Amino acid sequence: MAYVATRGGEYAIDQAERLFRADLGPITRERVEAVRTGLPYLIDRLMGEASLYEPDLAALALAQAGGDLYEAILLLRAYRTTQPRIAVAEPVDQPDLFTVRRISAAFKDIPGGQILGPTLDYSHRLLQVEVLQGEDYVPEAVIPAAEPAPATQPSLTSWQKAQGLIPDHPVETVAPDEIPDLTREPLLFPAARAHKLQSLARADTGGTLALGYATMRGYSAVHPTVNELRLAYAPVRLRHPSGTIFSAGRVRVSQTEVISKSRELQLGFSATFGWNEVKVIAAATLDLASSQPNPHPASNEEFVLYHTEPVESSGFCIHFKLPHYVTFQSTLDALRRVKTDKDAAAAKPAVAEKLASQQEEVAL
Repeated sequence: MAYVATRGGEYAIDQAERLFRADLGPITRERVEAVRTGLPYLIDRLMGEASLYEPDLAALALAQAGGDLYEAILLLRAYRTTQPRIAVAEPVDQPDLFTVRRISAAFKDIPGGQILGPTLDYSHRLLQVEVLQGEDYVPEAVIPAAEPAPATQPSLTSWQKAQGLIPDHPVETVAPDEIPDLTREPLLFPAARAHKLQSLARADTGGTLALGYATMRGYSAVHPTVNELRLAYAPVRLRHPSGTIFSAGRVRVSQTEVISKSRELQLGFSATFGWNEVKVIAAATLDLASSQPNPHPASNEEFVLYHTEPVESSGFCIHFKLPHYVTFQSTLDALRRVKTDKDAAAAKPAVAEKLASQQEEVAL
């Protein structure tokens, strides 16, 4: 694709960027801290789609981008490529998750019980307009439970397999140095399941929701039910060169399993950094739908994974703002040629008729 060089426009480009920065104002540590503490769920979404878990850097990217989420994702992914990879964490099983919220829409009484945790699912959506009048909104204090919920919860799927409700497939084991990594390897089709789940984990929330919603509304052979939804903290355990496994902290994660209602119960799965329930429910639905024979285009694996990639899709859209003078000029030239040829073709009968009329006058 050809572009016209911007020679002579460096000054204008520099001033355009300065104007953007001036609109944002100074970026201070206090401002970044305010973004991090005031927008936790947006920070979570950004870290998931950037595939980099670091709340301070995510807050900095949002502040630097003025809240433009796609620009912030690009900043974080670019930074991520500059960092060395020093280790691969140990696998995390569901019972290892420090669970804050765990619900099931398929079963009322599940092992370990249902934990509502932090949610607005059952609340009235009322805008606190009093804040604009100078009244601070102070949420009511949480009343501690008589008995705290267990910190960890068993796997609901394991219980279902023990009941014979879900086929017990063999567990796949992969050596740490052989774990596929979508950030370093190209996405090929048919995609390996690890690549598909990695792609869905960092897919654009809006795009995932749009295609997942289309699938839920009937553009698919499955209608999902949330088997289990968890918001939790996953332990990050690393193996020291001496062989000792130690904890490097915890990260917030979302995890969902959706289940189909067909002759045989089938599971769709999704997990991502941060707490983002909409994202993982939609992504798990797409995982389930894309594994069916002859999936609808809305849930086709290649269509879904290509068109929910936030950096590539937003970048392709934005690139249309760049100069396309050469390619567009060639289009105009082609249109002008077509018009000229059309006018010439339309003129030929008129010329022929005029010649015939002149010849008839001469004969008379």
